[in-house]
Parts: sequence; C-alpha cells; structure tokens
Amino acid sequence: MKKIEAIIKPFKLEDVKDALIEAGIEGMTISEVKGYGRQQGHSELYRGAEYVIEFIPKVKIEIVVSTQEYADIAVNTIKEAALTGKIGDGKIFVSDINHVVRIRTGEEDEEAL
Repeated sequence: MKKIEAIIKPFKLEDVKDALIEAGIEGMTISEVKGYGRQQGHSELYRGAEYVIEFIPKVKIEIVVSTQEYADIAVNTIKEAALTGKIGDGKIFVSDINHVVRIRTGEEDEEAL
C-alpha cells in the first residue's frame, strides 16, 4: 500500500480532484495548509502599506492506494492536473503504508481501502 501526499496551489484543487476521479481514484483527504519552498513567500501592498507574506496558502491532498500501479496513476494524474509551469506548483511525496484499519467494520489493509 502507498500513501501519496501532494501539496498544490489551491485553485488547481478542482482540476486535480476531477482528474483523479476520472482515473478511478475516488478517496482522498484535503487539508488547507500554509508553507513555502524556494519561493520564500512574497510581498503585497494593502492600502499603501507593504506586507510580507511568509507562508503561502496551499492545499494538501492525501490518498492511500493498494498497489504501486495505482500510486503511479495517482502521481502522474496529479502532476498533469496541477501543472501551471510557474514556481510554487507544489510537490508530491510517496510513502509506504504498513497497516490500515477501517474503524466501522474492523476491516484491515487492502479490504479497508
């Protein structure tokens, strides 16, 4: 089992969600997060005063899939749907999941997905 975590621009969320559903991946968790990478924040003007925005709003998508094949599909789908070609498009992390339990039924591992 694999866990895919993707940090993307908020306005790309609907595109990514629709692309994942079309690719056959339906379950996901979405979180609104803030952070920065190479872009190191930015400055904005508000009523004549300059403000430094150190942490940029992003969206974090978390998906758990049963096989490496589904993980590859999810990664490629997110990569294509989230791409703007500009700095701050985000990152995708893939990690192994050792154990899953569905609380309601007690099902475990692949059956819990």
